Amino acid sequence: MKKLVLPLSLMVPFLIFSQQRKKDTATTRVTDIEEVVFQKKSTGRTNDLTNVRISAKEAKSVASINGGIEGLLKTLPSVNSNTELSSQYMVRGGNYDENLIYINDIEIYRPFLIRNSQQEGMSIINPDMVSAVNFSAGGFEAKYGDKMSSALNIYYREPEKFEVSGEASLIGGRLTTGLASKNKKFTALFSGRYRNTNLVLNTLKEDTDFNPTYWDFQSYLNYHVSDKFSMSFIGYYSKNDYEMIPKAKSVTFGSLQQPITVNIGYAGKENDQYKNMMGTFSMNYKPTDNWKLTLDAFAYQNREREYYTIQSAYELQTFDPVTQQPVTSFDVGGQIEHARNDLFVRTYGTQFRAKFSPNVNTDFEVGFKYEKENLKDLTNEWKLVDSAGYSLPRPEIIDPRTGTTGDLKLAYYIAGQNNIEPTRLSAYAQYSQKFYWGASKVFVNAGVRVANWSFNKETIFSPRAQFAIKPDWESDMLFKISGGIYYQSPFYKEIKDLDGNFNSNIKSQRSIQVILANDYEFQMYDRPFKLTTELYYKKMDNLIPYYMDNVRIRYSGQNNSKGYAYGIDTRLFGEFVPGVDSWLSASYARVYENIDGRGDIPRPTDQRLRFAMFYQDYMPSFPSMRVNLTLVYAMGLPTGAPVMFNSNGQPDFGSAYNYQQTLPAYKRVDLGLTKVFIDPKEKNKRSGFWGNFEELTLGVQVFNAFNINNTVANQWITDYNSNYMYPVPVRLTGRFFNVKLEFKL
Repeated sequence: MKKLVLPLSLMVPFLIFSQQRKKDTATTRVTDIEEVVFQKKSTGRTNDLTNVRISAKEAKSVASINGGIEGLLKTLPSVNSNTELSSQYMVRGGNYDENLIYINDIEIYRPFLIRNSQQEGMSIINPDMVSAVNFSAGGFEAKYGDKMSSALNIYYREPEKFEVSGEASLIGGRLTTGLASKNKKFTALFSGRYRNTNLVLNTLKEDTDFNPTYWDFQSYLNYHVSDKFSMSFIGYYSKNDYEMIPKAKSVTFGSLQQPITVNIGYAGKENDQYKNMMGTFSMNYKPTDNWKLTLDAFAYQNREREYYTIQSAYELQTFDPVTQQPVTSFDVGGQIEHARNDLFVRTYGTQFRAKFSPNVNTDFEVGFKYEKENLKDLTNEWKLVDSAGYSLPRPEIIDPRTGTTGDLKLAYYIAGQNNIEPTRLSAYAQYSQKFYWGASKVFVNAGVRVANWSFNKETIFSPRAQFAIKPDWESDMLFKISGGIYYQSPFYKEIKDLDGNFNSNIKSQRSIQVILANDYEFQMYDRPFKLTTELYYKKMDNLIPYYMDNVRIRYSGQNNSKGYAYGIDTRLFGEFVPGVDSWLSASYARVYENIDGRGDIPRPTDQRLRFAMFYQDYMPSFPSMRVNLTLVYAMGLPTGAPVMFNSNGQPDFGSAYNYQQTLPAYKRVDLGLTKVFIDPKEKNKRSGFWGNFEELTLGVQVFNAFNINNTVANQWITDYNSNYMYPVPVRLTGRFFNVKLEFKL
C-alpha cells in the first residue's frame, strides 16, 4: 500500500490537502479523505462554529428551581436572567422574545400572556429525553430562523433497551419509560412530569395563597423502516393552572437613614390557565451516504386565559431618623387591576430539508418552510389608581370655581378583538467547507435565508457567514469571525399595539452583527482546560420600544427606535476537579437605544457586568458523595421610568428619558448535595432487589443558600402630598431546602 499526498481541489484559491490511499489493484481504487476535525464528533453534531455544547447529564443534576437545560444555560457568560422562577433568558442585550428554540430542528413557542415568573411553570424541554444540546449566542448559521439574539437546538434521544427512570422531590416529580424492539427498528420514549411550587413561593414573605400546578406529557417515537428510510413522531401536551389569592404584604425599603415601610391589603384573586399542544411527524431518507432528505409536518396549538380582579390598598409608613419611631402618615392610596384576556394560537405547516455531502469535509444544505398561523386575541385590561382620594392620572378640572372635574381617568385601558390567519414562507441555502490552508485548518460556512409574512407583506433577506482558522501552532488556538444580518420577525406580541389592536404596518426589527472569538485549549495540573473569549457588536434599527415588568414585555407597536450593543464574554471550562467538568463565566455588555431621535439611553435589558459559575466536586475518600454549585452575580437591570401613562391611558415610552432607575444587583447561590447509592459506571451490580437498579441517588438541594432578597421588578406607589413615586421592590424567593430522589431501572 502506497501513500500519496495530493491536492483535494484545484478550484479554490487555497491549497487543500488530504490523505489518499492507493490500492495496487488493476480494477479497484479506494480513496479515503481525512476529516478536518474542529470538535469532537457526537450526536447532534453541527457545522455552526458559534455553537456551545451543553451536557444533558449536567443539566439534570444542576440545582435549579426550574431545573433542566435553561438552569445550566444561565451560567454561560452571554446569558442573563434576573429571576430564578422563569426558564426564559436574555442574551447579549436581547429580551425574552428574541431567542429561537428548536426540538429536533422544529421551532417551538412559549406561552405569550405570562406576566409573572411564577405563572410560567415548566420548560417544554424535558432533560430526561435529551441527548444533545446546541446553543449559539449570536452569529448563528442560515438554517436557523429569524430572531436577533440566540438559537437553542435540542435533540431527543432514542432508547437502546427497556428502561424506567424517575424523580420525586418536594416540588414535583417525573417518570420516563423507554423501550426498543429486539432489532432496534422501533424505539419509543414516554415521559410525564408534575410540579407544584407552592412550598417555594411561600418563601416570598407575604400572606398569599398560591396554588400553582403544572404537568405535561411527551412522547418520542421512531421506526427505522430500513437503513435508508425512517420515521419519527414527537408529541407534547402541557397544562398550567395558576391560582393566587393575595391577602396582605409588608415591604421595607429605602435607606438605613430613612427606612420606609409600605403595608398593603388585598381583595380578589387571579386565576390563569395555559394549555399547549404540539405534534411533529418526520420522515428521513438517505438514498446514498452523500444525501440526507427530511420532510417534517408540524402543528402547534396554544390556549391561554388570564383572568384577575385584584383590589389593593396601601399605607406608606416612615420613621423618625433619631428615635426610629413611626411617624404619623397620611400617605394612603389604592388601586384596582382587572383583566379578562383570552388568546388562541395555532400554527401548522411543513418543512423540507436536504443535505448533500460530497465528502466528509463539505456540506450543501437547503430548506423550505411553509407555515399557516391562526391568532385569536380577546383583550380587556385596565387599571385604576387612587392616591389620597384622587384618581391618577388626575381628572382635568373643567370649572375651577366649582371644582367640577372631567371624566374618571384610568391609569391604562387596553381592549381589542383580533382574528388573523396569515401565512409565513421561508427558505435557506448554505455551504460549509473544511480544508487545509498549508498546515492550518480552515472552516467556512456561508448562507442566506429569505422569508415573507403575508400579514405585513414584508420580505426579509438575511445573509450570514462564519470563518475559522486553526493555525499549526504549538499552542492550541482557534480564531473565529461570524456575523450577518439578523431580523426579529414580528409575531403576536410585537404586532399588538397599545390600543389592543394588531398593527399590520409593523416591520421586522433588524440587527447587523459581528462576533470575533478565540478558543484556547491547554493543560493545567495535567488536566484539559479551554478558555473562550468573544467580542461582539450589534447595530440595530427598526426597533420597537418596550418596557419590562417582571417577565412581561409590552411593546409600543411602532418601529420608531434604533440602537446598538457591544460586549465581551469569557468562559474558562475544564476539569477543576479530575473527571468532572466545571466552568467560570464573566461578561461585560451594554445595549442602548434612541427613541424618536431623543438620544441614547440604556434598554431595559442592559445587563452590564455579570459573573457566573458552575462547579462540580466529589469527596476523594467517598466518591459517592457529590456536590454541584451554581453562583450568579449580575448588576441590576434598568427599570426606566415608573412607566408613565398619557391622557389616553397608554404607556409613554418617552418618559424613560426623564426618569432612570436601576434594580439592585441579582445575587444567588444554589447548592446540590447528592449521595450515589448505585452508580451506572459500577461494574459489579448489586444482587437481589437492588440489582434491578442501574442508578439510584438521593440528594438535598439548597435554593438561594444565602437567603438573599433579590428584586425582580418595582411596584410604583404615588405619594399624593409630595407627588413622588416610590419604587416598592417586588421580591423573589428566599432559602428553600428540597429533597430529591432519582432512580433508573
